[in-house]
Amino acid sequence: MAQVSMTVRMDFGLKASFDALCSEFGMSANTAMNVFAKAVVMYRKIPFEIKASARGEASSRLSSAFYALREEAKKNGIQDLPLEDVNEEIRQARSEMVAKAASDDLCRN
Repeated sequence: MAQVSMTVRMDFGLKASFDALCSEFGMSANTAMNVFAKAVVMYRKIPFEIKASARGEASSRLSSAFYALREEAKKNGIQDLPLEDVNEEIRQARSEMVAKAASDDLCRN
């Protein structure tokens, strides 16, 4: 699938906070934006509330929210975003983060 680049302008502090929160969720800001865009297109609206829970609870709550969305999509017959695709997107993002960190380490040394 062909990919394009998109630039989003935001306040420096907001970007830092967003990056940190996405990291807590186990994904990059780029992956979060892709997941968001796919969900908006699939549902043709902002289909869910996005919020952070207390530290340590984020992972289980995120999982629960994701599976609830999957069930709703299944019930409504709109399973355009298979779990495998979401997992692959997260795997790719994590690989990119590891590669970038390794590259950054090489540049520093």
